[in-house]
Amino acid sequence: MVNLSRRQFCVLGTVGLGAALLNSCQHQSNSIQPVASKAVTSASRYQSKNGLLELDLEARESLVNLGDRQASLLTYNGQIPAPRLEAKPGDQVRIHFTNNLDQPTNLHYHGLHIPLTGKADNVFLQITPGEKLTYEFQIPENHPSGTFWYHPHLHGLVAEQLFGGLAGLFIVRGKDEEILELQAAQEEFLVLQDFALDSDGKRSSSAQMSLMMGREGETIVVNGQVKPNIDLSSGGLLRLRVLNASPSRFYRLSLEDHAFYHIATDGNNLNEPVEVNELLLTPGQRADLLVKEDKKSGQYRLLNLPYNRGGMGMMGRNNRDKPITLATINYSSSAKSLALPTKLNSISALPEPQKVRRFELNHGMNPSVGIAFQINGEYYGSKDFIDTEVQLNTIEDWELINTGVMDHPFHVHGNAFQVISRNGQSEPLLAWRDTVLVKRGETVRIRIPFKDFAGKTVYHCHVLDHEDLGMMGILMIQDKPT
Repeated sequence: MVNLSRRQFCVLGTVGLGAALLNSCQHQSNSIQPVASKAVTSASRYQSKNGLLELDLEARESLVNLGDRQASLLTYNGQIPAPRLEAKPGDQVRIHFTNNLDQPTNLHYHGLHIPLTGKADNVFLQITPGEKLTYEFQIPENHPSGTFWYHPHLHGLVAEQLFGGLAGLFIVRGKDEEILELQAAQEEFLVLQDFALDSDGKRSSSAQMSLMMGREGETIVVNGQVKPNIDLSSGGLLRLRVLNASPSRFYRLSLEDHAFYHIATDGNNLNEPVEVNELLLTPGQRADLLVKEDKKSGQYRLLNLPYNRGGMGMMGRNNRDKPITLATINYSSSAKSLALPTKLNSISALPEPQKVRRFELNHGMNPSVGIAFQINGEYYGSKDFIDTEVQLNTIEDWELINTGVMDHPFHVHGNAFQVISRNGQSEPLLAWRDTVLVKRGETVRIRIPFKDFAGKTVYHCHVLDHEDLGMMGILMIQDKPT
Protein backbone atom coordinates (compact mmCIF):
# COMPACT_ATOMS: atom_id res chain seq x y z
CA MET A 1 0.00 0.00 0.00
CA VAL A 2 1.19 3.48 -0.84
CA ASN A 3 0.86 6.08 1.90
CA LEU A 4 0.30 9.62 0.69
CA SER A 5 1.19 12.80 2.49
CA ARG A 6 -1.48 15.47 2.78
CA ARG A 7 0.24 17.59 0.10
CA GLN A 8 0.66 14.64 -2.27
CA PHE A 9 -2.95 13.62 -1.84
CA CYS A 10 -4.29 17.12 -2.50
CA VAL A 11 -2.24 17.31 -5.71
CA LEU A 12 -3.58 13.96 -6.85
CA GLY A 13 -7.08 15.04 -5.92
CA THR A 14 -6.89 18.02 -8.24
CA VAL A 15 -4.91 16.79 -11.21
CA GLY A 16 -4.14 13.10 -11.34
CA LEU A 17 -6.57 11.05 -9.32
CA GLY A 18 -9.51 10.99 -11.69
CA ALA A 19 -8.54 7.86 -13.61
CA ALA A 20 -7.88 5.88 -10.45
CA LEU A 21 -11.15 6.97 -8.96
CA LEU A 22 -13.13 5.88 -11.99
CA ASN A 23 -11.85 2.37 -11.40
CA SER A 24 -12.92 2.38 -7.74
CA CYS A 25 -15.82 0.32 -6.40
CA GLN A 26 -19.19 1.46 -7.83
CA HIS A 27 -20.59 -0.35 -6.72
CA GLN A 28 -46.90 -7.02 9.60
CA SER A 29 -46.74 -7.78 13.23
CA ASN A 30 -47.36 -11.14 14.98
CA SER A 31 -48.17 -9.85 18.42
CA ILE A 32 -48.96 -6.15 18.09
CA GLN A 33 -50.30 -3.73 15.53
CA PRO A 34 -48.55 -0.52 14.49
CA VAL A 35 -49.78 2.61 16.26
CA ALA A 36 -50.10 5.81 14.24
CA SER A 37 -47.60 8.44 15.33
CA LYS A 38 -48.53 12.01 16.11
CA ALA A 39 -47.60 15.40 14.75
CA VAL A 40 -44.89 15.52 12.10
CA THR A 41 -43.80 11.88 12.43
CA SER A 42 -45.07 9.91 9.45
CA ALA A 43 -43.77 6.43 10.33
CA SER A 44 -45.78 3.82 12.19
CA ARG A 45 -44.83 2.77 15.71
CA TYR A 46 -44.46 -0.67 17.27
CA GLN A 47 -44.44 -0.94 21.06
CA SER A 48 -43.58 -3.88 23.24
CA LYS A 49 -46.44 -5.63 25.03
CA ASN A 50 -46.13 -7.91 28.06
CA GLY A 51 -42.35 -7.84 27.82
CA LEU A 52 -42.16 -8.63 24.08
CA LEU A 53 -41.54 -6.46 21.03
CA GLU A 54 -42.38 -8.59 18.01
CA LEU A 55 -42.95 -7.49 14.43
CA ASP A 56 -42.43 -8.30 10.78
CA LEU A 57 -39.92 -6.06 8.99
CA GLU A 58 -39.43 -6.15 5.23
CA ALA A 59 -36.71 -4.37 3.26
CA ARG A 60 -37.88 -3.50 -0.25
CA GLU A 61 -37.87 -0.77 -2.87
CA SER A 62 -41.05 1.34 -2.67
CA LEU A 63 -42.61 4.47 -4.12
CA VAL A 64 -42.95 7.10 -1.39
CA ASN A 65 -44.04 10.73 -1.36
CA LEU A 66 -41.31 13.26 -0.66
CA GLY A 67 -42.78 16.73 -0.65
CA ASP A 68 -44.56 17.29 -3.96
CA ARG A 69 -42.98 14.34 -5.76
CA GLN A 70 -42.82 10.58 -5.69
CA ALA A 71 -39.51 8.86 -5.17
CA SER A 72 -38.37 5.28 -5.54
CA LEU A 73 -36.48 4.53 -2.33
CA LEU A 74 -35.30 1.62 -0.21
CA THR A 75 -37.68 1.16 2.70
CA TYR A 76 -38.53 -0.93 5.70
CA ASN A 77 -42.25 -1.82 5.47
CA GLY A 78 -42.65 0.72 2.68
CA GLN A 79 -42.01 3.74 4.92
CA ILE A 80 -39.58 6.68 5.10
CA PRO A 81 -38.44 6.76 7.83
CA ALA A 82 -38.85 3.14 8.92
CA PRO A 83 -41.26 2.15 11.71
CA ARG A 84 -40.30 3.43 15.13
CA LEU A 85 -39.67 0.59 17.56
CA GLU A 86 -40.22 1.10 21.30
CA ALA A 87 -39.27 -1.30 24.08
CA LYS A 88 -38.29 -1.26 27.76
CA PRO A 89 -35.26 -2.57 29.64
CA GLY A 90 -35.66 -6.32 30.15
CA ASP A 91 -37.93 -6.79 27.11
CA GLN A 92 -37.44 -9.54 24.55
CA VAL A 93 -37.16 -8.37 20.94
CA ARG A 94 -38.15 -10.60 18.02
CA ILE A 95 -37.94 -9.14 14.52
CA HIS A 96 -39.00 -11.36 11.61
CA PHE A 97 -36.91 -9.82 8.85
CA THR A 98 -37.39 -10.40 5.11
CA ASN A 99 -34.93 -9.13 2.53
CA ASN A 100 -36.79 -8.24 -0.66
CA LEU A 101 -34.02 -6.01 -1.98
CA ASP A 102 -32.04 -7.03 -5.03
CA GLN A 103 -28.82 -7.22 -2.97
CA PRO A 104 -27.80 -8.78 0.36
CA THR A 105 -28.25 -6.84 3.59
CA ASN A 106 -28.53 -7.19 7.37
CA LEU A 107 -29.48 -5.13 10.45
CA HIS A 108 -27.37 -3.21 12.97
CA TYR A 109 -28.94 -1.90 16.19
CA HIS A 110 -26.89 1.26 16.56
CA GLY A 111 -26.18 2.23 20.16
CA LEU A 112 -27.98 -0.68 21.82
CA HIS A 113 -25.88 -2.61 24.34
CA ILE A 114 -26.91 -6.14 23.36
CA PRO A 115 -25.08 -9.34 22.28
CA LEU A 116 -22.72 -8.93 19.31
CA THR A 117 -23.07 -12.45 17.99
CA GLY A 118 -25.76 -14.91 16.86
CA LYS A 119 -29.02 -13.26 15.77
CA ALA A 120 -28.60 -10.07 17.76
CA ASP A 121 -26.31 -7.15 16.75
CA ASN A 122 -24.20 -9.30 14.43
CA VAL A 123 -22.92 -7.22 11.52
CA PHE A 124 -21.24 -10.27 9.94
CA LEU A 125 -24.59 -11.84 9.06
CA GLN A 126 -25.48 -11.72 5.36
CA ILE A 127 -29.14 -12.04 4.37
CA THR A 128 -29.45 -12.73 0.64
CA PRO A 129 -32.30 -11.47 -1.59
CA GLY A 130 -35.51 -13.34 -0.79
CA GLU A 131 -34.11 -14.74 2.46
CA LYS A 132 -35.78 -14.44 5.88
CA LEU A 133 -34.13 -14.26 9.30
CA THR A 134 -35.57 -13.77 12.79
CA TYR A 135 -33.47 -11.44 14.93
CA GLU A 136 -33.95 -12.21 18.62
CA PHE A 137 -32.34 -10.71 21.72
CA GLN A 138 -33.11 -9.29 25.16
CA ILE A 139 -32.54 -5.70 26.18
CA PRO A 140 -30.64 -5.84 29.50
CA GLU A 141 -32.55 -4.94 32.66
CA ASN A 142 -30.05 -2.14 33.36
CA HIS A 143 -30.05 -0.75 29.82
CA PRO A 144 -30.25 3.06 29.71
CA SER A 145 -33.37 4.61 28.26
CA GLY A 146 -32.70 6.62 25.16
CA THR A 147 -32.79 7.32 21.43
CA PHE A 148 -31.18 4.54 19.39
CA TRP A 149 -31.70 3.36 15.80
CA TYR A 150 -31.39 0.54 13.30
CA HIS A 151 -29.97 0.39 9.76
CA PRO A 152 -28.13 -1.97 7.37
CA HIS A 153 -24.48 -2.82 8.00
CA LEU A 154 -23.22 -5.14 5.27
CA HIS A 155 -19.73 -3.90 4.42
CA GLY A 156 -19.49 -2.46 0.90
CA LEU A 157 -23.22 -1.66 0.72
CA VAL A 158 -23.76 0.34 3.91
CA ALA A 159 -23.65 3.85 2.42
CA GLU A 160 -25.70 2.87 -0.63
CA GLN A 161 -28.48 1.23 1.40
CA LEU A 162 -28.65 3.97 4.04
CA PHE A 163 -28.64 6.63 1.31
CA GLY A 164 -31.51 4.70 -0.26
CA GLY A 165 -33.59 5.29 2.90
CA LEU A 166 -33.12 2.29 5.21
CA ALA A 167 -33.16 3.77 8.73
CA GLY A 168 -35.51 3.77 11.72
CA LEU A 169 -35.59 4.77 15.38
CA PHE A 170 -35.32 2.28 18.25
CA ILE A 171 -36.47 3.89 21.51
CA VAL A 172 -35.81 2.37 24.92
CA ARG A 173 -38.30 3.73 27.45
CA GLY A 174 -37.04 3.57 31.00
CA LYS A 175 -36.22 5.99 33.80
CA ASP A 176 -36.91 9.02 31.59
CA GLU A 177 -40.59 8.31 32.10
CA GLU A 178 -40.15 9.10 35.82
CA ILE A 179 -38.77 12.61 35.25
CA LEU A 180 -41.81 14.86 35.63
CA GLU A 181 -40.49 17.72 33.50
CA LEU A 182 -39.84 15.36 30.58
CA GLN A 183 -43.27 13.80 30.99
CA ALA A 184 -44.83 17.26 30.69
CA ALA A 185 -42.88 18.21 27.55
CA GLN A 186 -44.29 17.69 24.07
CA GLU A 187 -42.16 14.96 22.49
CA GLU A 188 -41.22 15.06 18.81
CA PHE A 189 -38.96 12.66 16.91
CA LEU A 190 -36.93 14.08 14.01
CA VAL A 191 -35.21 11.68 11.59
CA LEU A 192 -32.91 13.66 9.27
CA GLN A 193 -32.15 12.09 5.88
CA ASP A 194 -30.98 13.30 2.48
CA PHE A 195 -31.46 11.80 -0.98
CA ALA A 196 -30.09 12.26 -4.50
CA LEU A 197 -32.95 11.92 -7.02
CA ASP A 198 -33.20 12.42 -10.75
CA SER A 199 -36.10 14.16 -12.51
CA ASP A 200 -38.15 10.93 -12.46
CA GLY A 201 -37.74 10.48 -8.69
CA LYS A 202 -35.27 7.62 -9.08
CA ARG A 203 -32.15 7.38 -6.97
CA SER A 204 -29.18 8.94 -8.74
CA SER A 205 -25.94 7.03 -8.85
CA SER A 206 -23.26 8.88 -6.91
CA ALA A 207 -20.28 10.07 -8.93
CA GLN A 208 -17.07 8.47 -7.74
CA MET A 209 -15.60 11.76 -6.56
CA SER A 210 -18.61 12.30 -4.29
CA LEU A 211 -18.06 8.83 -2.82
CA MET A 212 -14.55 9.85 -1.78
CA MET A 213 -15.97 12.88 0.00
CA GLY A 214 -19.02 11.00 1.25
CA ARG A 215 -22.25 11.26 -0.73
CA GLU A 216 -24.80 14.01 -0.02
CA GLY A 217 -28.19 14.56 -1.64
CA GLU A 218 -29.92 17.79 -2.58
CA THR A 219 -33.27 16.67 -1.11
CA ILE A 220 -33.25 16.87 2.70
CA VAL A 221 -36.23 15.49 4.60
CA VAL A 222 -37.40 15.45 8.21
CA ASN A 223 -39.42 12.29 8.88
CA GLY A 224 -39.83 11.86 5.13
CA GLN A 225 -41.19 15.38 4.66
CA VAL A 226 -39.60 18.41 3.00
CA LYS A 227 -39.56 21.44 5.32
CA PRO A 228 -42.49 20.26 7.47
CA ASN A 229 -44.40 22.40 9.94
CA ILE A 230 -44.37 21.23 13.55
CA ASP A 231 -47.35 22.59 15.49
CA LEU A 232 -46.87 22.70 19.23
CA SER A 233 -49.47 22.67 21.96
CA SER A 234 -49.25 25.44 24.55
CA GLY A 235 -47.41 23.21 27.00
CA GLY A 236 -44.43 25.49 27.39
CA LEU A 237 -41.73 22.88 26.73
CA LEU A 238 -40.72 20.89 23.63
CA ARG A 239 -38.52 17.79 23.60
CA LEU A 240 -36.80 17.10 20.27
CA ARG A 241 -35.28 13.65 19.81
CA VAL A 242 -33.08 14.03 16.74
CA LEU A 243 -31.31 11.38 14.65
CA ASN A 244 -28.81 12.06 11.87
CA ALA A 245 -29.61 9.14 9.54
CA SER A 246 -27.68 10.56 6.57
CA PRO A 247 -24.64 8.57 5.44
CA SER A 248 -22.34 11.61 5.15
CA ARG A 249 -24.09 14.94 5.77
CA PHE A 250 -23.35 16.83 8.99
CA TYR A 251 -26.19 18.83 10.57
CA ARG A 252 -25.24 21.96 12.51
CA LEU A 253 -28.59 22.65 14.15
CA SER A 254 -29.96 25.97 15.31
CA LEU A 255 -33.49 27.23 16.11
CA GLU A 256 -34.29 30.86 15.35
CA ASP A 257 -34.40 33.06 18.47
CA HIS A 258 -34.16 30.04 20.79
CA ALA A 259 -31.52 28.22 22.75
CA PHE A 260 -31.40 24.47 23.00
CA TYR A 261 -31.11 22.70 26.34
CA HIS A 262 -29.05 19.63 25.53
CA ILE A 263 -30.18 16.68 27.68
CA ALA A 264 -28.86 13.53 25.98
CA THR A 265 -26.04 12.40 23.67
CA ASP A 266 -26.39 9.28 21.53
CA GLY A 267 -29.38 8.16 23.57
CA ASN A 268 -27.79 8.58 27.00
CA ASN A 269 -28.94 11.33 29.37
CA LEU A 270 -26.48 13.96 30.58
CA ASN A 271 -26.35 14.69 34.30
CA GLU A 272 -28.23 17.97 33.80
CA PRO A 273 -29.36 20.18 30.88
CA VAL A 274 -26.65 22.18 29.11
CA GLU A 275 -27.67 25.37 27.31
CA VAL A 276 -26.30 25.71 23.77
CA ASN A 277 -27.12 27.97 20.85
CA GLU A 278 -26.34 25.32 18.24
CA LEU A 279 -25.43 21.64 18.08
CA LEU A 280 -23.43 19.67 15.53
CA LEU A 281 -24.73 16.17 14.71
CA THR A 282 -22.44 13.96 12.63
CA PRO A 283 -23.76 10.87 10.82
CA GLY A 284 -25.08 8.29 13.26
CA GLN A 285 -25.28 10.65 16.24
CA ARG A 286 -28.43 11.45 18.19
CA ALA A 287 -29.30 14.32 20.52
CA ASP A 288 -32.21 15.03 22.83
CA LEU A 289 -32.94 18.75 23.10
CA LEU A 290 -35.41 20.79 25.14
CA VAL A 291 -36.82 24.07 23.79
CA LYS A 292 -38.72 26.55 25.93
CA GLU A 293 -41.79 27.98 24.24
CA ASP A 294 -41.07 31.36 25.79
CA LYS A 295 -41.07 33.70 22.78
CA LYS A 296 -43.98 35.51 21.19
CA SER A 297 -46.39 33.54 19.03
CA GLY A 298 -44.95 32.76 15.63
CA GLN A 299 -43.00 30.53 13.33
CA TYR A 300 -39.39 29.65 14.04
CA ARG A 301 -37.15 27.87 11.56
CA LEU A 302 -35.04 24.88 12.53
CA LEU A 303 -31.86 25.48 10.53
CA ASN A 304 -28.89 23.53 9.30
CA LEU A 305 -26.05 26.05 9.48
CA PRO A 306 -23.03 25.96 7.15
CA TYR A 307 -20.27 23.55 8.10
CA ASN A 308 -17.02 22.63 6.32
CA ARG A 309 -16.05 19.00 6.99
CA GLY A 310 -12.94 19.18 4.81
CA GLY A 311 -12.16 17.71 1.44
CA MET A 312 -9.60 16.93 -1.21
CA GLY A 313 -8.96 19.46 -3.97
CA MET A 314 -12.21 20.18 -5.79
CA MET A 315 -14.11 17.78 -3.54
CA GLY A 316 -14.47 20.18 -0.63
CA ARG A 317 -18.10 21.07 -1.18
CA ASN A 318 -20.59 20.76 1.76
CA ASN A 319 -23.27 23.12 3.02
CA ARG A 320 -20.88 26.07 3.42
CA ASP A 321 -22.83 28.83 1.71
CA LYS A 322 -26.01 29.54 3.62
CA PRO A 323 -28.35 28.09 6.25
CA ILE A 324 -30.84 25.46 5.10
CA THR A 325 -34.35 25.34 6.57
CA LEU A 326 -35.12 21.83 7.83
CA ALA A 327 -38.52 22.48 9.45
CA THR A 328 -40.64 25.25 10.95
CA ILE A 329 -41.87 25.15 14.53
CA ASN A 330 -45.15 26.97 15.20
CA TYR A 331 -46.57 27.86 18.58
CA SER A 332 -48.63 30.40 20.48
CA SER A 333 -47.14 32.03 23.56
CA SER A 334 -47.68 29.82 26.56
CA ALA A 335 -49.44 31.19 29.61
CA LYS A 336 -47.34 28.91 31.78
CA SER A 337 -43.61 28.42 31.82
CA LEU A 338 -42.54 24.86 32.51
CA ALA A 339 -39.41 24.33 34.54
CA LEU A 340 -36.43 22.49 33.13
CA PRO A 341 -35.34 19.29 34.86
CA THR A 342 -32.44 19.81 37.24
CA LYS A 343 -31.16 16.22 37.44
CA LEU A 344 -31.24 13.73 34.60
CA ASN A 345 -28.55 11.16 35.33
CA SER A 346 -25.68 10.22 37.63
CA ILE A 347 -22.72 9.72 35.30
CA SER A 348 -19.37 9.19 37.01
CA ALA A 349 -16.02 9.50 35.32
CA LEU A 350 -14.48 6.15 34.46
CA PRO A 351 -11.36 4.99 36.37
CA GLU A 352 -7.93 4.91 34.76
CA PRO A 353 -7.54 2.44 31.88
CA GLN A 354 -5.63 -0.83 31.88
CA LYS A 355 -4.34 -0.18 28.34
CA VAL A 356 -3.90 2.69 25.88
CA ARG A 357 -4.09 2.17 22.09
CA ARG A 358 -3.45 4.49 19.16
CA PHE A 359 -5.57 4.70 15.98
CA GLU A 360 -4.49 6.91 13.08
CA LEU A 361 -7.21 7.89 10.60
CA ASN A 362 -6.00 8.70 7.09
CA HIS A 363 -6.23 7.74 3.43
CA GLY A 364 -4.02 6.04 0.87
CA MET A 365 -4.16 3.82 -2.20
CA ASN A 366 -5.53 0.29 -2.56
CA PRO A 367 -3.95 -1.38 -5.62
CA SER A 368 -7.21 -3.09 -6.56
CA VAL A 369 -9.70 -0.22 -6.27
CA GLY A 370 -7.71 3.00 -6.04
CA ILE A 371 -8.42 5.28 -3.10
CA ALA A 372 -8.84 3.68 0.33
CA PHE A 373 -9.53 5.07 3.78
CA GLN A 374 -7.35 3.60 6.49
CA ILE A 375 -6.94 3.02 10.19
CA ASN A 376 -3.29 2.62 11.20
CA GLY A 377 -2.29 2.30 7.56
CA GLU A 378 -4.59 -0.66 6.84
CA TYR A 379 -7.89 -0.74 5.00
CA TYR A 380 -10.65 -3.20 5.97
CA GLY A 381 -10.34 -6.48 4.15
CA SER A 382 -6.68 -6.05 3.26
CA LYS A 383 -5.83 -8.89 5.65
CA ASP A 384 -7.89 -11.62 7.26
CA PHE A 385 -7.22 -10.96 10.93
CA ILE A 386 -8.53 -9.33 14.10
CA ASP A 387 -7.34 -5.72 14.18
CA THR A 388 -7.89 -5.13 17.90
CA GLU A 389 -8.31 -7.70 20.68
CA VAL A 390 -9.52 -6.61 24.12
CA GLN A 391 -10.52 -8.38 27.32
CA LEU A 392 -14.05 -8.34 28.70
CA ASN A 393 -14.44 -6.38 31.95
CA THR A 394 -11.48 -4.09 31.24
CA ILE A 395 -11.22 -0.38 30.47
CA GLU A 396 -9.10 1.03 27.67
CA ASP A 397 -8.16 4.45 26.34
CA TRP A 398 -8.17 4.80 22.57
CA GLU A 399 -6.29 7.76 21.10
CA LEU A 400 -7.87 8.72 17.76
CA ILE A 401 -5.53 10.80 15.57
CA ASN A 402 -6.84 12.30 12.33
CA THR A 403 -3.91 13.00 10.01
CA GLY A 404 -6.11 13.29 6.91
CA VAL A 405 -7.89 16.19 5.23
CA MET A 406 -11.51 15.36 6.17
CA ASP A 407 -13.40 15.10 9.46
CA HIS A 408 -14.18 11.54 10.57
CA PRO A 409 -16.93 10.59 13.07
CA PHE A 410 -15.64 7.44 14.83
CA HIS A 411 -18.17 4.80 15.95
CA VAL A 412 -17.60 1.77 18.20
CA HIS A 413 -20.18 -1.03 18.16
CA GLY A 414 -21.56 -2.53 21.34
CA ASN A 415 -20.07 -0.38 24.12
CA ALA A 416 -20.56 3.31 24.87
CA PHE A 417 -17.55 5.42 25.88
CA GLN A 418 -16.58 8.72 27.46
CA VAL A 419 -14.54 11.41 25.67
CA ILE A 420 -11.54 12.26 27.86
CA SER A 421 -9.70 14.95 25.92
CA ARG A 422 -9.26 16.79 22.61
CA ASN A 423 -5.75 17.85 21.58
CA GLY A 424 -4.63 17.30 25.16
CA GLN A 425 -7.34 19.53 26.66
CA SER A 426 -9.83 17.87 29.03
CA GLU A 427 -13.31 17.35 27.61
CA PRO A 428 -15.70 19.50 29.68
CA LEU A 429 -18.89 17.49 29.01
CA LEU A 430 -19.18 14.22 30.95
CA ALA A 431 -21.35 12.03 28.72
CA TRP A 432 -21.80 8.57 27.27
CA ARG A 433 -21.40 8.37 23.49
CA ASP A 434 -21.11 5.76 20.77
CA THR A 435 -19.89 8.13 18.01
CA VAL A 436 -17.36 10.95 18.34
CA LEU A 437 -16.18 13.49 15.79
CA VAL A 438 -12.43 13.58 15.15
CA LYS A 439 -11.76 16.70 13.12
CA ARG A 440 -8.90 16.87 10.64
CA GLY A 441 -5.67 17.51 12.53
CA GLU A 442 -7.29 16.62 15.84
CA THR A 443 -6.41 14.01 18.48
CA VAL A 444 -9.30 12.72 20.59
CA ARG A 445 -8.92 10.31 23.52
CA ILE A 446 -11.88 8.13 24.46
CA ARG A 447 -12.26 5.71 27.41
CA ILE A 448 -14.21 2.50 26.80
CA PRO A 449 -15.41 -0.07 29.35
CA PHE A 450 -15.87 -3.46 27.67
CA LYS A 451 -18.62 -5.21 29.58
CA ASP A 452 -21.32 -7.89 29.46
CA PHE A 453 -20.90 -9.22 25.92
CA ALA A 454 -17.94 -10.98 24.33
CA GLY A 455 -17.58 -11.56 20.60
CA LYS A 456 -16.47 -10.06 17.31
CA THR A 457 -17.68 -6.67 16.10
CA VAL A 458 -16.30 -3.53 14.42
CA TYR A 459 -15.31 0.12 14.80
CA HIS A 460 -15.32 2.53 11.86
CA CYS A 461 -15.80 6.00 10.42
CA HIS A 462 -19.52 6.82 10.24
CA VAL A 463 -19.15 8.74 7.00
CA LEU A 464 -20.30 5.49 5.53
CA ASP A 465 -18.58 5.78 2.16
CA HIS A 466 -15.33 5.99 4.13
CA GLU A 467 -16.31 2.83 6.02
CA ASP A 468 -17.18 1.02 2.77
CA LEU A 469 -13.85 2.15 1.30
CA GLY A 470 -11.85 0.67 4.15
CA MET A 471 -11.96 2.84 7.30
CA MET A 472 -13.11 0.01 9.57
CA GLY A 473 -11.44 -2.49 11.88
CA ILE A 474 -12.49 -5.76 13.49
CA LEU A 475 -12.73 -5.74 17.28
CA MET A 476 -12.64 -9.01 19.25
CA ILE A 477 -13.83 -8.85 22.85
CA GLN A 478 -12.46 -11.95 24.62
CA ASP A 479 -14.18 -13.31 27.73
CA LYS A 480 -10.99 -15.19 28.75
CA PRO A 481 -7.32 -14.23 28.38
CA THR A 482 -5.71 -15.78 25.31
